[in-house]
Amino acid sequence: MEANKARIAVIYATAQGSTRDIAEFIGETLIARGAVVELSDVEHAPELSGFDVVILGSAVHDRALLPAVKSYVSTHRDALADTDVWLFSVGLGPALRGPIGRRIGRTVPKKIAALRDSISPRDYRAFAGHYERAGVSLQARALYRLMGGTRYGDLRDWTAIRTWATDIAVSLGLPEATSTPIHP
Repeated sequence: MEANKARIAVIYATAQGSTRDIAEFIGETLIARGAVVELSDVEHAPELSGFDVVILGSAVHDRALLPAVKSYVSTHRDALADTDVWLFSVGLGPALRGPIGRRIGRTVPKKIAALRDSISPRDYRAFAGHYERAGVSLQARALYRLMGGTRYGDLRDWTAIRTWATDIAVSLGLPEATSTPIHP
C-alpha cells in the first residue's frame, strides 16, 4: 500500500470519552505519518468500501464491548471481512496490578474474544481508560482495590497507545511521522 493512498477509518464507541480520546490520538498519529484518516463514532460510521483499513474501538462495560459495536459488527461483518481491521478496547483490566489484577488484566473476556474472533482483526489491544471514584459504590471501590486497582483518574498509558498506533503505521508501510501528536 502506498503511503499517500492509505485511507483509514477510525471508528469508536465511547461511554464517557476515554475511547474517543484514544481514537482521536490514534488517528492523529496516523495522519502525521501520511495517512488519510476519517474519525467517526460508530453511530455515524462511514461506508467502509472507501477504506483500506478500519480501526475499531470500544469502551468495555460488564466485560463486553458496548452494544453499539456489537450491532455494528453484526451489520457490517461482510465489509469488515474484506478490510484490514484493527480492534481495541478501553476498560479497567490493563490498569490492574497485583497477582489477581494482572491475571484479570491479561485475560480477554469471553464476549470480547467472541466478537474479536468473528472479525479476525490483525491485532487486538486492550488499553486502560479513565476511572473516577465519584459515583462508584463502596462495594465496587472495594472490589477494584482487591483486584489491584491502585488509583483513580486517568489510567491511560499514552506510550502504549502511541506504540500500537506506530505498529499499525509500520505494518501499512507509512513513512516516518512529520509531527508528534500530543495526547489530551
